[in-house]
Amino acid sequence: MPKRRFDLLRENEISVLTEGKGEDLVLLHGYLASKECFYWQIKYFSKFYRVTAFDFPGFGKSAPLKDAWSTQDYAEFTADFFRKKGLENVRLIAHSFGGRVALRLLANEPSLIGKALLTGCAGVPPRRGLRYKLKVRTYRMVRKIAPKFAERKFGSKEYRELSPIMRESYKKIVNEDLTPLLKEIKVPVLYVFGEKDTATPLYMADILHKGTKDSGLAVMKGTTHFCFCEQPDLFNAIAREFFKTGEIVK
Repeated sequence: MPKRRFDLLRENEISVLTEGKGEDLVLLHGYLASKECFYWQIKYFSKFYRVTAFDFPGFGKSAPLKDAWSTQDYAEFTADFFRKKGLENVRLIAHSFGGRVALRLLANEPSLIGKALLTGCAGVPPRRGLRYKLKVRTYRMVRKIAPKFAERKFGSKEYRELSPIMRESYKKIVNEDLTPLLKEIKVPVLYVFGEKDTATPLYMADILHKGTKDSGLAVMKGTTHFCFCEQPDLFNAIAREFFKTGEIVK
């Protein structure tokens, strides 16, 4: 039997922050971010819950990856992490890439999560125009002849700064369509998106909301992909009410 993902990393290789007492609330950060992006949520919610925030492997202060992970690998790791830490029926807040991981957990490990708030959640394939398709076609042609030049010329700044293993992981993650999982989700979910989010635009929020039975959708006016940082008081109020009553703050 193959080792589960948590067993592949020693516990001291995962950077974890735990504050507060009570029922569990867990925070999952976005790509190239870390647990510290949830400063305002940790400060607020630790008054009511035992808040756990950790850096995914390959990010923040956690150990680098030893091979390229997909969101399925990250989800298996996270499920093992929850069990190792005794986290059950948790309230979950996940941002962007963390939302990708959360969608897999919600569909495949529902007993671990009581309610989930997914903000700027990724996992919906972006709408691509002709210009983008031509750029991809050109990149693939150039890569056959001069792969290093192709990476420098066509790769985003974010992509170029990744290590080789993280680049392979990024390719797996960014190309995954997670919308088929939505019909499997039975746990209460609230999607919270910034009105001016360009990384995960509102059409993605609509697809997620409509595809997830009985889910809610809240749009925070004037905010972008990091709405939970830009208007933390409003975001925290929305999350607090959802976790307490299941209602959405208007």
